[in-house]
Order: sequence, then structure tokens, then C-alpha cells
Amino acid sequence: TECVSGCVCPEGLFDDGRGGCVEEKDCPCTHNNQWYSSGEKIKVDCNTCTCRKGIWSCTDHVCYGTCMIYGSGHYITFDGKFYDFDGNCEYVATQDFCGDKKSSGSFSIITENVPCGTTGVTCSKAIKMFLGKTELKLENKEYKEIQRDVGDDVLYWNRTVGLYLVIEASNGVMLIWDKKTTVFVKLSPDYKGKVCGLCGNFDDKSNNDFTTRSGLQDTNALKFGNSWKQSPMCPDVTEEIKPCDLKPHRKSWAEKECSIIQSEVFKICHSKVDPIPFYEACVHDACSCDSGGDCECFCSAVAAYAQECTKAEACVFWRTPDIC
Repeated sequence: TECVSGCVCPEGLFDDGRGGCVEEKDCPCTHNNQWYSSGEKIKVDCNTCTCRKGIWSCTDHVCYGTCMIYGSGHYITFDGKFYDFDGNCEYVATQDFCGDKKSSGSFSIITENVPCGTTGVTCSKAIKMFLGKTELKLENKEYKEIQRDVGDDVLYWNRTVGLYLVIEASNGVMLIWDKKTTVFVKLSPDYKGKVCGLCGNFDDKSNNDFTTRSGLQDTNALKFGNSWKQSPMCPDVTEEIKPCDLKPHRKSWAEKECSIIQSEVFKICHSKVDPIPFYEACVHDACSCDSGGDCECFCSAVAAYAQECTKAEACVFWRTPDIC
């Protein structure tokens, strides 16, 4: 009806959001604030998405869930909830012995946590994996098998991949261990909503991951964590430990070293995986490991972020002769 000032695309062309005009078939897509041209593909978890006419079209494979336990008591549940819990005891990381039908489970994974450093934070020292009637104990960079009398036969395989020992079982459970303080548990989609423990319930919702052993939902990480201890003899954790407050002289060193996570080195990953929780966890660990092994604690924390970046298809080469 009347003229409007400004630039518009000619008839039949579309604004591509980047200052140009394109045909509809060439419209770009955005993901995590980045633009992708038509026909470009990205990986989201185990699915591939292709940009078509400005809209993502994705495959719909059901993906394995991953829970990560690393460093001084850091947990990322199957549903992606990030929390810290420092308990000195054995705890159920994940199992399918849940609810009223406790007898019908096929596996359970226990983490044994011990103090690392003098501030009271704890690291995973050993892992026990119960598969039917087989018990595997992973400790001191190796594992041993113990056969028990009760339970089904569950087959498993082990192999070494780079730094990691991988144990894969026929029931869809996989354990990946760096022979130090990092453990990944991978579960097939059949276990969705059927597991419990410190790794949460794997139902794609992170807000109900703090379900205690008695089945109640909590908001407090300490109460939730305490409920999953194996022995009632262990003391409950009553307060969250802040090692940098206890060791202020280590704080500036920790912040300087860990700044690599927020630096140019990892820039390609920042839009794909939020670096802040990994940076905070790194500073926490670098402050707390004060009785030797401080570099190992720092390196494990950075490696945890690098591992998530690799999963998001952002490959980062961060290890150098000076760093880890």
C-alpha cells in the first residue's frame, strides 16, 4: 500500500540472516548460535541432522546413555545433571535393582570413594561391577574377576582403548575406566527409566535425578548421595567441602591452570558444551589435590571437558609437552 524504507530481497528470494538473499532451497539453519548452510550435517548425540531449506531434519536413533564420575566427587548423570558429592564410603553408582521388584535386576556398579588430599574431598579409588554372578573389581590400574554362586550368566568382553579399559557386557552395560579417577557408565536405551543410584534414573528428565534409595525425590545433593551408601556404618556427609576456601594459597594457581578450559584452545567447543561447570570442577580439584598428584587431578579435569567436546564433534588438541 505504501513504501517502507529498508532493504528487502527481490521477489522469490529469502533473507538468509547473514545479509544476503538466497533461494528457499539454500536457506541456512542455526544451532547453538552458529549458522549452517543447506546440506550441512551436524551430530547431536548419536543422531545426524541435515539442514534442508532452513529446517533441521534428524535421524531418530535411540542413543546410549552415559554417566560420568570424575575427579574429586563430580557427577554428570545419564540425563545431564551436574553435581558434586564427596562421601567417604562405597556408593551405588547405578543399578537396575530398583523399586519394589528389587530381585529382578541384572547388574550393579559400585564406586568406592576415598579421601584425596587433606581437605576432605574424595575420589573414586575402586569400582565394583556385578554382572549376574560375576563380580569385577577394578583397582590399581587392573581388574580381577570373582565368581559368586548366585545370579545369571552374563557374558562380557574387555579391551583397552588408548588410556581406557573398556568392559562391555551382553546385557547392554558398558564401563569405561581411565585406571585413575574417571569412570564412564554407558547403558543401552532398554534401561531408560529403570535404573537408580548416583547416576540418576535415565528417563531424559534431569529434574528428578535426585531420587533417593527410598524412592523420594530430593533437591539436596548430600541427602540424595548419602541415601545410596552401601554400608550404614559410613558417616553421612553433612556439608559441601570448598577446598579453595580451605587452601586459599592454591586458588590462584588453580584458576590460572584451569583457565585453559575457557581459552582459545577450546574455543571450537564452547558453543557446543558449556565450559563453566567443567572450569569450576577443575578449580575445585586443583585446590583439593594437595598431597601429590596435583597435576593428575588438573589433567583429569581438563580431559573430562575434552571428552565431552569430542562427543559433540569438536575435536580439540590440548595436551602439549608443558600441559599434561
